Order: sequence, then structure tokens, then C-alpha cells
Amino acid sequence: MRRFRINCILVGTAIALLPANAFAAPEMDEAAIEAAVPVPEPVNLPPPTIADFVAEGAGSTVEAAKAAAPIPGSADSALPKGAGSNEGSSASIPGDSEAAKVKLLTGKDLVQAPISSALQATDLEIATKLRDLLANQLNKFVGREKDRAGVEAFYRDRGFAPLWTTDGSPNPRASGAIAYLRGVAVDGLDPADYPIPDFSAATEPEARAKADLTLTDSVLTFARHARTGRVHYTRVSGAILYELQYPESAEVLSKVAASGNLGETLNSFNPQQPGYKALKAKLAEERAKSGESIEATIRVPAGPLLRPGMEDIRVPILRKRLKVADDADSLRYDETVVDAVKDFQREAGLLPDGLLGSKTIAHLNGANASARVDVVDTIVANMERWRWLPRDLGTAHVMLNIPDFTLAVVDRGKTVWSTRVVVGKPGRMATPLLSETIKTITVNPTWNVPPSIIQNEYLPALQQDPGALERIGLKVVQNRNGTIRIYQPPGAGNALGRIRFNFPNRFLVYQHDTPDKHLFAHSKRAYSHGCMRVQDPDKYAEVLLSLTQPAEGYTRDRIRGMFGKGERNIALGHPMPVHLTYQTAYVDDAGALQVRPDVYGRDAQTLALLKNKDRPDADSPVARRISSSKPVVARLPSRQQSGVPGFFSFFFE
Repeated sequence: MRRFRINCILVGTAIALLPANAFAAPEMDEAAIEAAVPVPEPVNLPPPTIADFVAEGAGSTVEAAKAAAPIPGSADSALPKGAGSNEGSSASIPGDSEAAKVKLLTGKDLVQAPISSALQATDLEIATKLRDLLANQLNKFVGREKDRAGVEAFYRDRGFAPLWTTDGSPNPRASGAIAYLRGVAVDGLDPADYPIPDFSAATEPEARAKADLTLTDSVLTFARHARTGRVHYTRVSGAILYELQYPESAEVLSKVAASGNLGETLNSFNPQQPGYKALKAKLAEERAKSGESIEATIRVPAGPLLRPGMEDIRVPILRKRLKVADDADSLRYDETVVDAVKDFQREAGLLPDGLLGSKTIAHLNGANASARVDVVDTIVANMERWRWLPRDLGTAHVMLNIPDFTLAVVDRGKTVWSTRVVVGKPGRMATPLLSETIKTITVNPTWNVPPSIIQNEYLPALQQDPGALERIGLKVVQNRNGTIRIYQPPGAGNALGRIRFNFPNRFLVYQHDTPDKHLFAHSKRAYSHGCMRVQDPDKYAEVLLSLTQPAEGYTRDRIRGMFGKGERNIALGHPMPVHLTYQTAYVDDAGALQVRPDVYGRDAQTLALLKNKDRPDADSPVARRISSSKPVVARLPSRQQSGVPGFFSFFFE
């Protein structure tokens, strides 16, 4: 007896297309739910290479520093105008042509570059040692190869004047940098990743020069981590792809040298979005709470499940525990207490149903002493992912939060509309994290079956029953070159529904309608093959088009009036940024911290890398291959085969 099961879209499509009386039971079991999912449509994009992850410099958003008064008494104050940046010339260079030649000096040739004649004796000795170290031992102090050319240029173009010392002692700039780096834990980073040199022990010129380069490298490392992440996203998952904008080392150092407020300058490399700043504030709050004694917490006794409206002797204790001031002695589990319990459940990452059960009581009593630490870790992981996102999300943009199973349209910092979504199943079908732009909306889309599904799932089905696919509305075509195309024409029963939202990407995913709406009622909605089902797609289309081309008067009714059998594409007036994010912790519009389950395990993966001090290379990328789609070449089976079993028995027997 054959026991061949295929976990694929075909079953869901078949169920959707069968007559209403085909099955007696109206509910789908778990296997059917997992199968009832559209899959990505190929766009034949090549897989990314390592170059996609390490390309740097282009489009860097680090702004040129504004002119600022040098630190009084510092080496910078002795430098001529322009000597504090990589665009200036050394003090000893008499002409532009000679200065141009100096700018070409790198590596061991740096010993030929002049030292600023404006330096005092002590700093002149340090500068001489700096030039030697830069020419011969730079790799010992600046670990990242891509930073070295910028460091060379910065010091060379300021005549090798030390950045962090004046007259051999740490200057105010150094004090500001050291204080800031020691406090980076407020941004979820580890101060140990940014070594601080011991300037007090550096009594000789060479030791002072080494201390200068050590602090320079720590500042550059922080700036890079703050801008692009302590952990490179490729080390977390192959289902993540962002265009990171790395800061140029020479620009960072020029900005630092010109800064009148070093704390603000260094903080500018962190994400500046309100969502990040709100999490940063909550991180401080949660860390403060973690110092509270678990034993001192008011404990709620165990007991039967408590539902709204019931009376129980534990309610007064519950009121005190949750700081509900009204009717302190009342036994009634009234609406006020229920709302307080719901708020607590949301904060604890529990289902906010307002029911007082054993799990909620355990969290109230701090039975898991690490619960507060877990919340802190969750916030830290989410702050790290904010560093991967573009700094400019777009004045108007779409923000999809996978663990929250929601999609929001944001305009000028305000959510103007939101809806529920169904996202990818955990594992290889997980919805990817990315930032792209929605360019077109397709009304009455055709569903083209991806080559991988044809090869792995549909061809075996056709071998068993050549007419199986056509009976459920799928068309099978063999092209002259031997390739096979399987597609589903537009219609009410199409797996993509009536509307598809297109943002071309390497993962071949998109957002779309669905003929099956029942999954939107589930609290956890991770059932798809990676694409995202939208609960209210016609309204979504209306909202997008009203933002991109308001004069054209697109409404829900007008969009519905386009439903039919032929594909119709609407080009957006300007591409709409769309961000597929993974926010297991975020601050809602009311200022409350919201925590969601780690459905894909991304928090665990990120935290493991953040805490693993044996992996200092966690911020460097690794190559990840994304499967490309190639046409399937095969010979279709004859329809005249005899003894072919029924199509559904093939899948379910």
C-alpha cells in the first residue's frame, strides 16, 4: 500500500476548487492547513554572492561633519585648516601638486609622508611613531582590512597628529569617547567589544601612539556595529537580506575630529527611528526592574481558572499585585482587574485573554526568576535587528511584523491602516526579512507554479494521474524547448485570490489575497510557504494607491470593479517601501512594551551570537545561497495510461 504524502499547495488549491459538498466536515485538520498555502512565484533572479553582503561605501549615509572649533590646546588646534580631515593637506606640504602626491602614499610608503611641523615636541614624537606603526604594523591595531585605508588617509592628511592625546596626555575628546564606549550597554551592546587603552601606562611615545590607534579602532568598530549590527544578518539565517550601508572609516574619524559634542556624534551612528528609541527606553526600564527581589514580590496563590465576573478570595491579592487601586477588598474579578491582567499578559508574552490560569499566576509570582532577563534579552535582540534596517524607512511605507502577524501602512510616522496577515511556516518556508519597494499591484493574477514545485511535487503527481492537475483548474503546457509550465488562470478560486502586491526580490515572495479567509481568525498565523496573505487586500490596495497617486481616485469599489478574468497591472506612482521585519518586542502607540513569541527562533540565534565571545567575527558576512528557479525539462506522461489510481488517493493513501 502506497503511503506517499506531499506537503504542498496542491492540496489546498484542490480543496478550494472542489464543490462545497465535497467534504462533510467543514474544518481543516493541521495537515490540510499547512498545505493550503500559495508558494512564491519565480522571477528568475540569480542567487546572491558574497559580494551582495560586503559591498560597502556606495551610498554611505554618513554626513560630512560641520566645522567645529578644535579642542583647546589639542594637536588639532595647531593644524592648518583642512588638516583635521582626509580632505585637507599636511602642514609641511608647500603646494597642491606635492599634496596630491602625498595623498597617493599608502602602506610602507607612508614613511615618505611629511609630519605636521605645527606639533609640539611631545606630540611630534608620538606622530613619528604613529607614522611608523601605520606604515608597518597597522594590521595589528586595525583588525578590519576595509578600515585600514581610511585610517591611513586620516592620519596622513593631518600630518600624523595624534587624535586622542595632546602633549602626551589624553585630551577631552579621548575622555568623551572612553565614557561613551563604556556606556554602550544602554544600546544593547557590550562595552568589552570596544577595548579602552590604558593611557596612564603609556609613558613612552610608541606606547602613546599604540594607545591612539587602539582607541581609534574601538571607535570605528562601534560606529560600524551601531550602523550595521554587532551580528551580521547572514550568520543568523539565509532568509534575511538587507542592503547595509557601512560607514567609511575616514569619514567617521573626520566627523569625530570635528565634533563639538562627541557623545551626540557617536550616538548618531545608532538607529534614530522612534521604534528603536522606544525600545532603548524600555531596555533601561526592564534592567531597573531586574534588580527587584523576586522574594519581595506579592505572590498570588494557585487556584482554579478565574474568568471575568467570577468571585474569588485571591482577587484582592491580585489587585494589590497589579496595583489596581479601586475596590481594593472586592472579591469580584471585574473588568478593571481583567484589563490589568491582560496588560500583564501582553508584557509577559502570554496570550492576553484575561483569564487567570496557572501560567499567568506563575509569571505573576516570578516562578521563572529569569523571566525579566528574558525580556531584556528579547529587547536587545530586537534592537540589533533595527540596525539592519535602512535608516530611512520612507515617509510613507509598509511595515510587516512577522511575529505579530500584522501589516501596517505608515505615513509621516503615524499608522494610517493595518490588517492581519498569514506568514510563512517556521523552517525552510519562513517568510524572509528584507526591505524592498512595492512597484505594481496585479488585479486578477495568474498563479505560475514555481519550477521547484513542478519538479518535486507535480511531476510525480502527473506520472500517477496525467489529468489530475487540469481537473482542479491548473493548466499544464509543454513548451517547444521541452520545458513545462503549470499555471492557474485568474478567477475567484485562484490561489492568489484577486490581488497580488509585487516587490521583486531574491526570495521570490510577495503579498496577496486568498480565497480562504478562515486562517485569519487564528491567533498564530504561520502557515504559508513564505508569501504573505493579506486579510483585506482591496482596502490595502486603496490605501497604497491613495498615498502614491491620490489624484487618480482609486477606491475599494473601483478596485473590486476590476475583478474579472484578465490580468490588470497598476503601476504605483512611486515605489512604496515595504519592510518585512521580525519584531518580537516593540512599543505600541500607548507606550506599552509588547512581546511576541519567537516563532522562527531568530531571537535565540541572534542572542547566541551576541553572547558568544569566541566569535569576534560575528559581524562579518558569510555567503548564503538562495535557490534560483530554472525551467523544468521533462516529458509529460500519456493520458492513455491504464490502471492509474485516483488523484486524491495518490496524496492521501
